[in-house]
Parts: sequence; C-alpha cells; structure tokens
Amino acid sequence: MFAYAPKHLARGAPLVIALHGCTQTAAEYDRGTGWSSLADSLRFAVVYPQQQPANNLKNCFSWFLPGDIARGEGETLSIREMVEHAIAAFGTDRRKVFVTGLSAGGAMASAMLATYPEVFAGGAVIAGLPYGCANNVQQAFEAMFTEQRYAAEALGDRVRAASKHRGPWPKISVWHGTCDPIVKSCNGDDIVRQWTNVHGLPENSSHHEFAESFTRRVWSDPNGEALIEAFSISGMAHGVPLATTTDESCGSAGAFFLDVGISSTHHIARFWCLHKSRVDLPDAAVPVSATIQIANDGGALVIAGAAAEGAHGSAEASLADDEERQSRYPLDPNAIIAAAFKAAGLPVPEIPAALPGPSPRVAPGPIIAAALKAAGLVRS
Repeated sequence: MFAYAPKHLARGAPLVIALHGCTQTAAEYDRGTGWSSLADSLRFAVVYPQQQPANNLKNCFSWFLPGDIARGEGETLSIREMVEHAIAAFGTDRRKVFVTGLSAGGAMASAMLATYPEVFAGGAVIAGLPYGCANNVQQAFEAMFTEQRYAAEALGDRVRAASKHRGPWPKISVWHGTCDPIVKSCNGDDIVRQWTNVHGLPENSSHHEFAESFTRRVWSDPNGEALIEAFSISGMAHGVPLATTTDESCGSAGAFFLDVGISSTHHIARFWCLHKSRVDLPDAAVPVSATIQIANDGGALVIAGAAAEGAHGSAEASLADDEERQSRYPLDPNAIIAAAFKAAGLPVPEIPAALPGPSPRVAPGPIIAAALKAAGLVRS
C-alpha cells in the first residue's frame, strides 16, 4: 500500500483508490495519471495498492481468480483493508470513497465495486472488463479478445450475487479506446450494461455528447443525476486518456498513458464531484507532513505530503527514475502476452510479431489455443 495525502489535509476529505495496470508500479501509475497532483489542488487523499511479484510476476491484479474477487477473500479483501486503514490514518469521509483503475486494475476496480458497493460512492474503469466475466486464464483471454454477448440481466446478476447489498449503488465512469488491441472495446459496453441493469436504468442513454476525438453517453436517474457515463475515445489504443497541453494538463504521457486531448483524471474527479467536496483547512487541523510506515506486511509505505520539506519533490524524483524503465515496456500486446506465458512457466503461443494495421493488434487464436492447452482442455 502506497498513499499520498496533501499537507494540511482536513478531516472529512474524500479518498481515491487508484489501481495500476499490468507491468506497472504504484509510482508509475501515480506519475502517469497525475492523481497525486490533482489531490494537492482538490484536497483529497489517494491510496495506490501495488501488486506483488509473489502474486503475479507481471504485477497484474488477479481480476479473474475466484479466490481474489469474492467479498471477504484475497485481493479484494486486502484492498478493502487498505481503504479502512486510510480512513483511520487520514480522517477521510467514508461516504466519499472512490476507486479507479487501468486494464487489470480497471477490472479489479469492477470487482471492488461489485463486492463492496456500500464502501464506494463511485468508480471509474479505464480499458477494463465487467465483473465476473472470467474465472480462469482461458476465460480471461476470451473476455479480453472476443465479444461475449452476455444479456444485461446476467451481467447485473453477477454484481447482485457478489454481496447482500441492494442499493444505493455507486456511480460509474467508463473509458475505452476504439482501437484498444489488448481489451476489446465491447468490454466497456458490457460494463455499462452491467451497471445500468444494476441501477435499473434503460440501456439507451439519456444524454449523448459528440466531440472530435470522443463520444460521451450519460445515464441519469429521474431527478437528473448522472449515475453512469461512458467515454469512447476515437482511435485510442490501450491506456489512460491524458491531456498534457491543455488547461487541464495532468499526468505524464508514456507507455499506456496516452495524450489524446482529454484528461480522464480531471473528468473523473468532476464526475465524482471532488471539486465540490473540497474541505478547507480549519484552524485546528493537524498537518500530515511526515512519511509514515504502516504496520501491515512490512512493505507498506504512506507518502504523506510534505511538499514544504521537499518530501513530495523527492517522491517525484523517484517517479522520474521509473520513467526509463516504464518506457522499456513495448506497446506490442502480443509480446507482452507471450512474456506473461513464459513467466508463468507455460508454453509460449506462436504469435505473429506484428499484425497489419495502424497499431499493434492481438492475435486471439494462438493465445486462446495456448491457454486451453495449458489448462489441459485440449490435446497436444
């Protein structure tokens, strides 16, 4: 667990849980998305759970393993405990807790929203998948690369079965690129259909926006409150949408952090109304300005903002040191998947080095065949 809290954070501030993608660290995700920088201006705390190599050599959250996506078990329970620890440590408002993530982190955000819906006021899933779409490696690859065509009620039933909670439900922001080669964009549509069903909303959006580089659909309740929104970014591959040259510049472009002219970080914060939740510093507030070691598993560290003493600056320097390592990860999804098979000790699928097209695309046939073979479901 890593976290950032601005100096002089007042009690009752919001709390954001940010889940990195595969091959990433908490520090890389912080630098890429800019959540800590936004926390400084809007006065909220951020927790960055970080996967451990002992769980997954590629640092992927286990979004498809039944023992890690059930309430009270595995990784979802671990993240839930981090939420509770942060609420106690920073005095944040438990009614203003939100979760977001990219790719495997986005799929794990789906799992957190489904298994602990009473904990989160809202969520945002970027290039992720709906909850309960896979229970093993084979199904995970099929969900990523093929259109599943689940009925909306079946998708909603998975969320309803994940806990005894029956509402109110968190509000959801969904982001996906139209040219995502790693997680097909139909998964974004399935997330929307899953949560419109849970909220009891019609499948057709109540509001539609068109821009040069994206479309935005909105589903609102009878009172006009937006409960679900979905962004489709034209031509975007797999990654977090950024805007690094606008007034809402936030984050840093790089592998899986894509400058497409719209800041998902800023927009998600507005959708969650974090700009309205800013808690001004009362005279008696105690500044949070020291680095704190959390008594967890010995590896948890809170970076609690000490910008005046330079602690935040040194944290940014550490993030800058990660930039070169981050840029070494190729954006070719086939190479990444082949490496994942090799790291898991499984036969590496025979995947073409690159398929024709404007951006690298996944070859699902060889990957699914290799997964089936590894699972013992087909003969050699």
